[in-house]
Amino acid sequence: MNNDKPKRIVTRLLSSAGITVNGNKPWDISVFNDHFYTRVLQGGSLGLGESYMEGYWDCVQLDDFFYKLLRANLDKSIHRSLQLKMDILLARIFNFQRPARAIRNGQRHYDTGNDLFLHMLDKRLTYTCAFWDNAHNLDEAQENKLDLSCRKLQLQPGMHVLDIGCGWGSFARYAAEKYGVAVTGVTISKEQAALAQERCAGLPVTIRLQDYRMVNEKFDAVVSLGMFEHVGAHNYPEYMRVADRCLKDEGLFLLHTIGGNKTSAFTDQWLNKYIFPGAAIPTIRQIGQAIEGLFVLEHWENFSVNYDKTLMAWYENVSANWDKLKSRYDQTFFRMWKYYLMSCAGSFRARHSQLWQIVLSKAGVPGGYTFNH
Repeated sequence: MNNDKPKRIVTRLLSSAGITVNGNKPWDISVFNDHFYTRVLQGGSLGLGESYMEGYWDCVQLDDFFYKLLRANLDKSIHRSLQLKMDILLARIFNFQRPARAIRNGQRHYDTGNDLFLHMLDKRLTYTCAFWDNAHNLDEAQENKLDLSCRKLQLQPGMHVLDIGCGWGSFARYAAEKYGVAVTGVTISKEQAALAQERCAGLPVTIRLQDYRMVNEKFDAVVSLGMFEHVGAHNYPEYMRVADRCLKDEGLFLLHTIGGNKTSAFTDQWLNKYIFPGAAIPTIRQIGQAIEGLFVLEHWENFSVNYDKTLMAWYENVSANWDKLKSRYDQTFFRMWKYYLMSCAGSFRARHSQLWQIVLSKAGVPGGYTFNH
């Protein structure tokens, strides 16, 4: 392929989405290295992301670039490489989230460094989508989400809650402080577990460094906020069986997860390599199949546009605090992290990605399920 042909093809594709190469709109891209065009055609999303990390191109408003690209379904027009096809085949055959590998996958992201997340997230360290109704800032929006989750679970003082994938203990601490419940949280990240134990000290909260599949006790309620994306389609049935096994007969299970519009073996190729190895985004069909015969669906809510605002707030925090972080993280890391946050914001804005909160019961709530929104 001669040097001009890749440029013509990529320029034409981007133009169809309203994006001009070396244009003057904030969502237009500036190309500094002509190898960019070949990288994109040969590598698809992986080539696009890696060439950004290497400084081949840039964009003033990267989030709007991705919004336009995805809204025009341009991702479907770019050639799928042979390696991507092989990766998809392998993901369908093998379980990339089996316990030993799941621990390695989780540590690659969540053990990046607590300092990064302390400067990026809200004061409670809530690494999931916030709920922005009537919120003026990220701290308020995340407390909104935590409180909404507690109300959906109908928590009462004295209850014992299992938090699958507890992160840095934001839900556990909030629920213990505000609703008087005891919480047992499990995570496979050493960094998360250590800080969660510190932040929840003095409260009826237990944090375990444990794979969710090893939990075998009964709880009044089960919650999982932003962990199901790491479970993998092979493990959805077992995950639901664990939740069923651990939930008392009259209890409720709240599942908070990113959702996809179309079934895929794993997430975007660049995200899979650099940000969330082994992750996969579930669909309605996959969740439905996994809960069949175990749970009754009580409530399903989609507030995906809130994730756009959350991701933008996280990026603003990282950018504002970069001077405090740059001694440990280099410029390539900053570009990688910016690309991650901005591309995901664009995806939620384009409605390619969803955010679901799902309330499940074991046998149906007598008289019907209600909660105060």
